[in-house]
Amino acid sequence: MTPVPFARRPYAGVKDLRAMQDLAGRLWSPGATWHVGDLAWERFQHTGGEHEWPAMLWAAGGATAAWGWADAGQLNLLADPAHALLPDEVLDWFAARVPDAARTVTLSSAETHLFPALDRHGYRRADEGPFFLHMVMDLDHGLPEPIPPAGYRLRAVGDGDVAMRVAAHRAAFHPSRVTVESYQAVRRAWPYRPDLDWVAEAPDGSAAAFCLVWLDEANRAARIEPAGTVPDHRRRGLARAVCLAALHAARRAGARQAVVSPRGDDAYPVPARLYRSLGFRANARSLAYRRA
Repeated sequence: MTPVPFARRPYAGVKDLRAMQDLAGRLWSPGATWHVGDLAWERFQHTGGEHEWPAMLWAAGGATAAWGWADAGQLNLLADPAHALLPDEVLDWFAARVPDAARTVTLSSAETHLFPALDRHGYRRADEGPFFLHMVMDLDHGLPEPIPPAGYRLRAVGDGDVAMRVAAHRAAFHPSRVTVESYQAVRRAWPYRPDLDWVAEAPDGSAAAFCLVWLDEANRAARIEPAGTVPDHRRRGLARAVCLAALHAARRAGARQAVVSPRGDDAYPVPARLYRSLGFRANARSLAYRRA
């Protein structure tokens, strides 16, 4: 069989992001690392850091077949399993950019087609440190109703709410590089939808908690990324209420499944407990590989 020739090009902007999202959508499963919404959020949540994130795309037969995205010593990788040797090309590209001792690749335990290439390139699994669960739930059955605590209101984010929404994010994830400018970029990105970006509004009019859901219409799959609660408003059930409100909105928009990836290690157990209480179940986890 004649090998399929691959054409590669460096990431050059939004058109290439859409190509990366297209591959993520075609390969998506509930255990996948990447959802189309993850890519939009990760590329736009910070501004001014684009030079820190070199990326390369590979195409075969006119379609995107793989991409690699380096963030310091971390490689984000996606490759079509129809091209068994293509992950080797991505790893070669990464090796040319990052010294041996600093290289890490993180995959989902469901992405087994990528494991042989890691082995060929001298990567070995690193079991220590944090990891993430890939959790899924069926939105057609048993989705609880959101019940906010007294005095709080659940609603979608409007055009005039961006500063409030950013302030809540920065408080929940301090320190954070998210700014009004970067969140406006998120809102302009495909497939952001304002009807899937929710806040729990406090009695004083501020955002006390938030949940942003991304919808992959082709797969009818929703993704929570991110969700959080302002420290002064924690332990009141707000994260549960706002996530449920956003998931109900996603179901109305056509989603039939939802996924989320909280920490799975014992050092940060609260988010996973929350999502289990909503009906999510773990079906995969992140695995880190480092050069031996």
